[in-house]
Amino acid sequence: MDAERFLFVSADAALITDLAWQVHREGHDVKYYIEAERDREIGDGFVPKTDDWRAEVDWADVIVFDDIWVGSDIGTGELAQELRERGKAVVGGTPHTDHLEEDRGYAMEILEEHGVNTVEHHIFHDFDVGIQHVKEHPAPYVIKPLGEVQNVKRLLYVGSEDDGSDVVDVLKAYKTAWGHRMKGFQLQRKVEGVEIAICGFFNGNEFIDQVNFNFEHKKLFPGNIGPQTGEMGTSMFWAGQNRLFEETLGRLEGWLAEEGYVGSIDINCIVNETGIYPLEFTPRFGYPTIALQEESIESSTGQFFADLARGVDPDPDVHRGYQIAVRVVLPPFPFDDEQTYDENSRNAAVVFETERRDGIHLEDAKRVDGQWRVAGESGMPIVVTGTGDTMQAAREQAYDRIDGIVMPNMYYRDDIGERWINGDGDRLQAWGYLGP
Repeated sequence: MDAERFLFVSADAALITDLAWQVHREGHDVKYYIEAERDREIGDGFVPKTDDWRAEVDWADVIVFDDIWVGSDIGTGELAQELRERGKAVVGGTPHTDHLEEDRGYAMEILEEHGVNTVEHHIFHDFDVGIQHVKEHPAPYVIKPLGEVQNVKRLLYVGSEDDGSDVVDVLKAYKTAWGHRMKGFQLQRKVEGVEIAICGFFNGNEFIDQVNFNFEHKKLFPGNIGPQTGEMGTSMFWAGQNRLFEETLGRLEGWLAEEGYVGSIDINCIVNETGIYPLEFTPRFGYPTIALQEESIESSTGQFFADLARGVDPDPDVHRGYQIAVRVVLPPFPFDDEQTYDENSRNAAVVFETERRDGIHLEDAKRVDGQWRVAGESGMPIVVTGTGDTMQAAREQAYDRIDGIVMPNMYYRDDIGERWINGDGDRLQAWGYLGP
């Protein structure tokens, strides 16, 4: 394709650096805007920047928003919708699709209206009322905060006691520590099974034929223990519009077309032999999922998103095997501690033992005089990916690449993809969810 002008917009934290870098390396003109002052150095030396994204709207052929948040409020959907009404080609949501992530109760209502099965769930805006509900209906529950505070991923809690006593204790603690910030919370009945996310790409009119199926690894330590993080790694594969898609995202196609949604939309589910139970939406790119999707799209990434934004039906060439991504982090991730970050991670060098950079993707990194360095404040500089004909082959490639990276104090999970190998794949196949 001919070179096009792409404007990438991070209206809050810098998240989309790697996609901007990929499109830039393909020969397109790129400008990247970052609103959060603490993140503005991220991507320096990799992608051209702008200090005023609105001033670049007329320049841009394609505009890409990376998240739903504008500071502490949702709002990129409204911005994207306004730009589309002006005739611009935009990857981004709408006010209603932003609301899917911000308000979990609304999300469940949309699913139910379109005939999608949902797990038992209740919304509370008063801690004492929620606690009383658990006492009157004892069971294991999942606590999911609502509003801006839900981005503090460590507040999601998955109950383990059959009588819900641990959930009661956690709600009491949250009332004391977070009651001033939490708009409310959802209690969702815990369901056992395989956790899988179905991710579709929507062009404003319909889903593309290729569907991405991915498995998140949110706990900090191998074995899925420790504090919640945004994500420590992802395994995935691409397939057609099978039963998992048709009974979830596929039923929302008409609604998304009415909205004019453009981009990636993901619905995380628990599935078992009795059914598919949606848990939550991600009506935007996932991180580091998008880096792994880039790696597995073997045709032009820029062409793919330009077509998507213009309502064309993209036909990307995707890797037909399996893929994994591993987030490589530094102290104090996933916590905030400025002193620890200053002592261990700020401006730290990212050293590679070879000249090759295959499978190395940017998160919070910059390049100074040719040297990759840690940037920002979060301590998650890079994502390392691998692909293979089997999940084990993808694992071996990713971890071999990590072995060639030197960063003092770096850590990562070494079990990304093992759940598939140890039985998740067999269970999904036996239950009849995967198909062709």
